[in-house]
Order: sequence, then structure tokens, then C-alpha cells
Amino acid sequence: MSVQPGWYVDPADPQTRRWWDGEGWIGAPIPVDVTPPDGPPPAEPEPAPAVATPGTATGGTPDVAAPSSSPDRPGQPGAPGHGGPWPGQPGQAGPGGPWPAEPGRQGKVGSAQQGPPPGWPYPHWPGRPPTPEPHGLPLASYGARLAARLIDFGVVFLLNAVVNGWFVWRYVEAVWPYLRESMRRAMNGDTSTEGLPQIDQQAGGLQLAILLLATALWYAYEVPSMAARGQTFGKRLMGVRAVPVEADQPLGFGRATRRWSTLGLPTLLWYCCGLGLLLQLVDAVSPLFDQPLRQALHDKRAQTVVVQLPRNRSDPRTTPRDPADPPGDTS
Repeated sequence: MSVQPGWYVDPADPQTRRWWDGEGWIGAPIPVDVTPPDGPPPAEPEPAPAVATPGTATGGTPDVAAPSSSPDRPGQPGAPGHGGPWPGQPGQAGPGGPWPAEPGRQGKVGSAQQGPPPGWPYPHWPGRPPTPEPHGLPLASYGARLAARLIDFGVVFLLNAVVNGWFVWRYVEAVWPYLRESMRRAMNGDTSTEGLPQIDQQAGGLQLAILLLATALWYAYEVPSMAARGQTFGKRLMGVRAVPVEADQPLGFGRATRRWSTLGLPTLLWYCCGLGLLLQLVDAVSPLFDQPLRQALHDKRAQTVVVQLPRNRSDPRTTPRDPADPPGDTS
């Protein structure tokens, strides 16, 4: 497995981000909520060699040589406060040394890989790992996300009742004679299919029009609000918001569309024996099995996480600014 170079969340310390050069971690970590610079970090200066003082030659107290390596940073393997054992640490079986290089790739000479590459499984934690807090905010619970999604489905259903109602009524009229006769025979124990009324030929076109309109209404309701604020009406009521993994910023139309399409486009496959509904159900329950960021499949595609906003203060993205109180220092 080859991972492209870039800034990734450090598996050793999810609160920091480091540069992965394709073979190992390099450079100093930065906080995860800070926008990383373009390109790799600057090279760290070499440690200064130890210099002997005249006191050593005249019988004075010998000097203590400076350490040959930089101090351990919090969160790095072997550093104080590190959450889990890595190869070579006390309590970890196996020989010491750096993390093994990717299969089929040779590590750089003199470079020690610290932590697994992005996408590799996390090491074993002796206890419960710390809960990630992207951009300083706790992850939203599955119950809050489910309630927000149900509220949004209710709003989309009402929109369909207004816009799509006529097409639904025509479709029911086209298939109702067939369904009524089939149910009558089933209740009488008659399994024959001879003489059943034919379904109107317009039923197929009406079904396609209903699904296209329903998908378009869902897109128009969700994507613009998610692109601008990371929240739909349901998310605002439940106090949750979707944010990119790499930075606390608006999603934008491209990311919001990718996020919606994984869950919304399967609506067009409802006529295929419920295949679309099955795909949406799998997506809906996927956060229950994802660790540590509780990402649904549509979150993974768009690289987003859903966070819980503080209850005691409003979200600045959705709070209108008072024209009499301009931003900045007015004193």
C-alpha cells in the first residue's frame, strides 16, 4: 500500500498533524486544527556538537555532553504521555526499532519512521484510547445524527407532497387495478395470474419521474445549506455540524455534493427491488462501526466529520451579525 505524500493526522497523537513523505513521518507536528502549509515542513537544523570547556583540561569538573538527539515530543512513540505501546517500548512484544516500512518499499537511509503510515491500522492500546475532538469539538453522537436525519427526511417528504404529489397520484391510478385484483385473489387463496388487469404503460415513466423529482428536491434542500454552513435544518435543531477533517472551514459545493451523492443518488435505484434503499441503510448505520471518527460512508468520501456544537453558545456560522457591531477592535 502506497500513501501519497501530504499532511495527515498523526496516528500516535490524533491531536496533531505531520507530513508523510511517502515512506515515513518527517518534521515537527502541528496542531490538528491549524491549517497546514503548502508542501513539506522545513528541514530541522542539526544539533550542535558538544564543546569541551577549559575546566576539563585543568582538572576541573568535566562537562556534560549535550544530548545527541532532540527532546521527545508529546505524542511521539517513546515520549511521555504517549497513549499506546509501539514496537520496542516497555510492555510491547517484539524487537525494538522503528515502525516497519511499507511492504515492497525501502526506507530512507538514516530516517526512522515514527508511527504507522496513514491508513494503516492503529497499534494496540493498553486501555481505552482517547476520544478524538476535531478542531476542539466533540464528535456528535449517533442518536443526535439520526434525529437530525429523520427531521430532514420529514422536510423532504413535505416538499415531495407538494411538488411530486400529482405524479404519485397518477402512478397509483395506473397500478391500482392490478394491485386490487392481486390482493383479492391472495385473500381468497387464488394463486393464478390469468386474467389480471394490465398495468398502464405510463406507470414506468411516472415512476422514473417521481424518483428524479424526489432526488432533485433532496439535493436542492441539503447541498446548498451544507456547502455554506455545514448544517441542514435538522442539524441546526440538534446542534451538530459537518466540518472537513483537515480544517474548520465551509464544505463548499464540491465537497457537499460528494457527501450528499453517496447517500442521495441511490434513491434512483429504489425501483431495482429496493437496491437503492439497501445501500442507503448500510450508509446510515456505518457510523456505528467506524472508529475513531464515527464517519459514515458519505463522510469518508468527502473527508468530513460531524461534531457537536456547544450548547451554551451559538454557532458563529449561523448567527447573523449585528450591523451596529462591526467585527474587529472598536475601542
